[in-house]
Order: sequence, then structure tokens, then C-alpha cells
Amino acid sequence: MPTLARPDGDLAYEVVGEGPPLALVTGLGGVAAYWTNLVPVLSRSFSVILHDQIPTGASRARARRTSHSVEALAADLAALLDHLGCDRCHLIGHSTGAAVGQVMALDYPERLGRLVLYAGWAGPDPHFSYCFEIRRRALIERGVPAYNEMGPLFLYPPRWIARHRDRVAKIIADADAAPPPVEAIAARIDMIVAFDRRARLGAIRAPTLVVCAEDDILTPPHLSEELAAGIPDARLARLPWGGHACSQTAPEDFLAAVLPFLEGR
Repeated sequence: MPTLARPDGDLAYEVVGEGPPLALVTGLGGVAAYWTNLVPVLSRSFSVILHDQIPTGASRARARRTSHSVEALAADLAALLDHLGCDRCHLIGHSTGAAVGQVMALDYPERLGRLVLYAGWAGPDPHFSYCFEIRRRALIERGVPAYNEMGPLFLYPPRWIARHRDRVAKIIADADAAPPPVEAIAARIDMIVAFDRRARLGAIRAPTLVVCAEDDILTPPHLSEELAAGIPDARLARLPWGGHACSQTAPEDFLAAVLPFLEGR
């Protein structure tokens, strides 16, 4: 992957396909590989822009990154769009990426076409905060392997885990292979628990689709309902199944909701 020099690191990125630009922004794990199963389909119609968030995946911090905030992630994406000569793009943001999408819509409105906020939230509630408190405590007290081992329980439905144990083991092994420093993971958890744009949702003008799965235990449907209700004219698509990572577990349902919206249908 080529890289873009940023003030505190190097942002690894990739562009796949041809057509209107579409940025895919990953959740807390930060790596573009999250979208691997969707890229072959999306790249038939769009120039798909992918990146690993600093300091995850192939994106490296030259020094310890001090600005762990959703706003910093959005600034990295805006800089990448500048680097690619892309004035405007559609955006699909998953979880943390949905928070980035909100910041892009509010702070860089001229850069966005259509916006998909998937498994997102406008601000934390006690359930959301409790989930990340548990995950953060596992990280600090037991280390990165225990944190990664816990992750699939929050991302995937039980029956999907039961049917895909080998795949779950590979997901955990990949996360263990080259993890960010513990303090960086902890700072990223703190960053999303602190994120709250409820008061400004009404200023979002990008056409917006909010997507959630009924069985998402990390960002349950009531958080997506709040998000959609706060954004003028936003649509809400509720998938019957798929968990927090429904683009991986129920990709056909996810694409059936998202593609018509991105194509203006």
C-alpha cells in the first residue's frame, strides 16, 4: 500500500475500481481489510478508497500519536482526499467510521456526497460505555491477546461464531500478529466513548442512510434510531440479523440496503 505522510505518522491507503469515489472508513480495529469481502462488489461501480487508521495495520506512527480523537481521524481522511485529488466522495463508515462520517458531514460538508452510517451512534449511553469499559479493562489487565479474543463476542452473532470457528480464530490471529501499542488501543477506546455529536446532528445536510442490525449488542438499534432521528431526512435501514459486523455476516442484506442508496435510487 502507498502511504501519505501526516504530521505524526504515515497513512497507508489503496484505491480500487473506477467510478464515483467512495471512502470506506473502518471501526475501532482501524484496518481496511475489514472491507475485503465488499470491495469486489463495490469496486464495480465506485473508486473505492481504503486506508488503515494511524497507528493500525500498515499505517505507522513516527512517534507516539498524541491526538487520538475522531476529529483527527477525519482530518487524516480529508488529507487523503486532497492527496488523491478528490474533491468529494460518498462515505460508508462502520462504528468508529460512522463517527468519522458525522465529523466529515459537519466539519467538511463540501467533501461529502452520500453518507452511510453503519452500526453507529451519536453519543454514548450507559450500555455503550459499559461495553467499552469491559473491553478496556481486559486490555489493561490482561493484555492485547485477551482483548482480541473478546472482540468477536461483541462483533458477531452467536450462531455465526458457532458456524465459523475457523474464521473467528483467523480474525483473532490476524489481530494478534501486529497490534498497535496497548496505550494506543486504550486511547482509541477513550476517544469513541468521549465522542458525542448529538447537539449538532441537525446541521448535517448530506443525504444519509443509517444502517443497523437488530441483534447488534455493541451499538444496539436504539442508538441508530437516535442517530437517524437527529439527521434531517435520514433514512433508517434495520437488518434482521448480522450483529455489529453485519457487512461481513450478512453482506447480501447489507448491500441490498446500501447500494441503491449510494446510486441515488
